[in-house]
Amino acid sequence: MSVHRTPGLFTIIFLAALAASIFAAGREEQDSFVMGSIKALPGEVVSGYLEVPEKDGVGTRIPVTIIHGKTKGTVLALVAGVHGYEYPPILALYRLKGMVDPSTLEGTLVLVHIANLPSFQRRTIYYNPFDWKNLNRVFPGDANGTLSQRIARVLNDEIIRKSDCVIDMHCGDGNEALIPYTYWMISRDKALNEATKKLAIAFGIPTIIIDQERTRDPADSKYFGNTAILQGKAAITTEAGFLGGTDEKSIAMNIKGALNVMRHLKMIAGEPEPAAEPVWIDKYEVVNSSWDGLFYPLAEMGQYVAKGQKVGTVKDLLGNLKEEVRAPFAGIVLYIIGTPPTIKGEPLFEVGRVQGD
Repeated sequence: MSVHRTPGLFTIIFLAALAASIFAAGREEQDSFVMGSIKALPGEVVSGYLEVPEKDGVGTRIPVTIIHGKTKGTVLALVAGVHGYEYPPILALYRLKGMVDPSTLEGTLVLVHIANLPSFQRRTIYYNPFDWKNLNRVFPGDANGTLSQRIARVLNDEIIRKSDCVIDMHCGDGNEALIPYTYWMISRDKALNEATKKLAIAFGIPTIIIDQERTRDPADSKYFGNTAILQGKAAITTEAGFLGGTDEKSIAMNIKGALNVMRHLKMIAGEPEPAAEPVWIDKYEVVNSSWDGLFYPLAEMGQYVAKGQKVGTVKDLLGNLKEEVRAPFAGIVLYIIGTPPTIKGEPLFEVGRVQGD
């Protein structure tokens, strides 16, 4: 006669502990994570500031959150606010702070909430109000330079160098009517290109620009994402939001994209929801104004335009027509200026050519 015995409580606890130890054997515990004066122990969420040293009485700081998992994995930096008037990524990262559980996170998530705090606080488009430089044109920065250059140097040294993967999160600035898209930046490293392509697809925005136009000079890398690429880090630049708005759809798109990337990197459970059929843009061009004055758009973001089609006009400050601006080739209007002011040399619109057209 056979007898079936229910395992005792001690046996159940022992078997559970054994299973947990076997599972944990493949997951190496990590040390504390230090970024500037911020230190996070495994399993902690810590927020603080990266200090940008003063020069000539002007300095600033960068608000950051570190979510440090208990086990080793990818160090992923999500960076918002390189342009301080681009709100959806900023708001998305503040929400994301409360959505990621460090007890189940593998690796480390770094949230740079507002990279360019002076621009954010003064509500300036493109430029830092203390030196009138575009932060996303001065990387890798200069510790002895202007405020923007010093911010760039801190971001380079503390964020890029200490991360494995970087997502530079943008959207249409206060003057830009912009469709969502992602820049896939091409380097000389084929393995890195494959990794960044997978990141671009995983983020989930269906329009992806194949970007081969960035400088390859590490001493003058200019752009945040490009700086990471030139240091061998997987990086993409995303654009989701328009005209300096705070609409829920754009915020949610940024959150979903960030979570998709984390799932792709196996930092959190689940499978990413990538763009099913990406639209690849193999050529793009920004058309700039030749005059100071007012811009009158004749096309909309996302509109398909023909080569030579009139996309807008520029009038001077007395109302005189000075310029008709036309599409340099057939493609999609990726963004177009949606507010009247224009300055000589600044963008009016960007056209992207769909691969295969």
